Parts: sequence; structure tokens; C-alpha cells
Amino acid sequence: MTPVKIPKPPEGWDALHLGAFQIHAYALAILTGIFFAIWLTRRRWVARGGDSLAIEEIALWAIPFGIVGGRIYHVISTPGPYFGEYGRPLDAFKIWQGGLGIWGAVALGAVGALIGARRQGVSFAAFMDAAAPAILFAQAIGRIGNYFNQELFGSPTTLPWGLEVEPYQPSFPAEYPVDTLFHPTFLYEMLWNLAGVFLILYLDRKMRLRHGEVFWLYVAVYTAGRLWIEMLRIDEAVHVFGVRVNVWVSILVFFLGAAMFVMTRRKHAGEKVDQAPARNSKTVRPGKAGSRA
Repeated sequence: MTPVKIPKPPEGWDALHLGAFQIHAYALAILTGIFFAIWLTRRRWVARGGDSLAIEEIALWAIPFGIVGGRIYHVISTPGPYFGEYGRPLDAFKIWQGGLGIWGAVALGAVGALIGARRQGVSFAAFMDAAAPAILFAQAIGRIGNYFNQELFGSPTTLPWGLEVEPYQPSFPAEYPVDTLFHPTFLYEMLWNLAGVFLILYLDRKMRLRHGEVFWLYVAVYTAGRLWIEMLRIDEAVHVFGVRVNVWVSILVFFLGAAMFVMTRRKHAGEKVDQAPARNSKTVRPGKAGSRA
């Protein structure tokens, strides 16, 4: 009897072929995530009294910064395929093959968002609050690309939702039999992220979060899930004291996010909630869109 499992993607489904051109499924998942992130951020920004035109300007800075930052972090935390024995340094530029580290994407993407927010003369903290659940939503969609790339799965499992991986894939661990099923950790993270989006949106509406509180809540929620998911993964990664580096990063960033959420909440306790995102003190240049606050 064939065991219940998540089947490997059909052959040829890793890319969409358009004549001489092809769009890799991983890239398509990332682009779809970006589209929905911009859509949700705009809705939240306008609902808080902001001008929707500001979102395009900020996105033009945040998105490329985030992609570059995500790739840099991935290459640093998983250098083997690029700079190890038999590594291929030029593959570090092949983003469509997979490999974007969320820590680098958020960190450098925030730098881009800060530049865009200052150019628009709007509050960076207010923008990050509007964007936080949208970022998590984009992360969930992006994990679909890991399925088609057959990557970022976990240790072997006999559970009914075990993932089938093509044995000829470079990601398939050579020490396991070809019929081994693995934990679909990318699916776990996708479901965790979607649940996190609904939790953050609920708490935001219930608690009237402002001043960066939504963003720090996002950081804590995401890292809480990434911690246990990361411990299931078996793909190549740098280890510190015998533990995957992303486990340590998840722990540190979780405590940072939780602490900043509590501190920010206490700092602004009792303040009247201003629905509109506040402008910065600088004057917006003519022709540039800002908030209506």
C-alpha cells in the first residue's frame, strides 16, 4: 500500500516557460508575495489615515534592499554551496534557485523603508506598523517556492504529511534511502505565518497598537515559530556550539522583539491614539506624496 504523503512537484513545474523565457516558480512565489504585501500595506496605511501614494515610493526602496539583504544573509549563513569545497561563487547571484534569509531581508529592507519614509516625510514607525502583517503574509506565500525547488525540508518522518523529495535533487541527503519522507518545514512555516497574520491583525484591532508595536509583535510572533521549525531542518547551515546559527538568531531576535514591544507599550501607555500616521518634522518635497496627518 502506498503511504500517505505530500508528493514531489510534477516534473517541469519548477518554472513557467514562455517561449524562450522562463519564470522560476521560486521567483513567481516571491513576486506574488510582494504584490500582496504592497496591497495589504496600502489598505492598512490608508485605513490609518495615510496617503496610498506614499506606499509606492517606500516600496521602491524597501523591496530591492530587502532582496539584496536576504540574499547576503543566506550566503553568509550557508556559505558551503558557494565558497566551500566544490562551491560555485557565481551561484550566489542566482536568486531564482532559492535562498533568501529573512533576517537580512527585514534588516536591509527596513533601511530601504527608512529612506523611502524620510523622502515622503512620514513616520517610519507608523509605516512599519502598517507593513508588519503584510511582510509576514508575503513570507507565507514565498514558502510555496521552496516546495517547487524541493528545499528547506526537515528530518525524516513517518507522519502522514511526510514530504517526498526527488532523490537526484542536490538537496536530498545522501545518507537516507531514496524513498525517505521528510518534514515539510517550509509548509509548517507557511501555516505558522498565516496564523501569525490573523493573530497580529486581531491584536492590532483589539489593543490599538501604534509607535512600532505592531512591528515588534511581528518579530516576536515570527521568531517563536521559526525557532522550533529551524530545529527540524537538516539543510546545510553554519553551526555555532553544535546548533544551527538561525536557532541562535531566532532566540536573540525573539527576546529583542518581545522586550521592545513591552518597552514601547509601557512608554506610550495612556497616550491618545492618533489614527493618522504622523509626518516627520522635515518638509515633504513638492510633488512627493505624504500622509494626510
